[in-house]
Amino acid sequence: MIAIGCDHGGYELKKEIIAHLKNRGIEVKDFGCDSNESCDYPVYANAVAEEVSAGNCELGILICGTGIGMSMVANKVKGIRAAHCTDCFSARATKEHNNANVLCLGARITGSGLALMLVDEFIDTPFSEDERHIRRINMFS
Repeated sequence: MIAIGCDHGGYELKKEIIAHLKNRGIEVKDFGCDSNESCDYPVYANAVAEEVSAGNCELGILICGTGIGMSMVANKVKGIRAAHCTDCFSARATKEHNNANVLCLGARITGSGLALMLVDEFIDTPFSEDERHIRRINMFS
């Protein structure tokens, strides 16, 4: 199951991503927001990050205007490795090398077509489990 959340800037893209994931047969747990009305992104970033950190969802996706604020908040939660991605190589590499568990996207800087490709790369790429990557992840504070 994938946890997903957004602020008002990411609401429309969140709806597209949810539809895409459901078309792929992937179960989604939506933490809001539920409109384009202004709201506070840390509320949704924390909710998704806590759900992933607790092991209730395998991965998380967060969407705001740039993706930066969401990633900053999510990375404050113990056990979260959130990555703001704007290209397919980064979405693939962060999962393969860093075992990232939350993908952060910026709806105002990434079009929906690219965003769906980033989601697929992130979800479909396995962690390499190479000793050097594990060693480095264990160095995270």
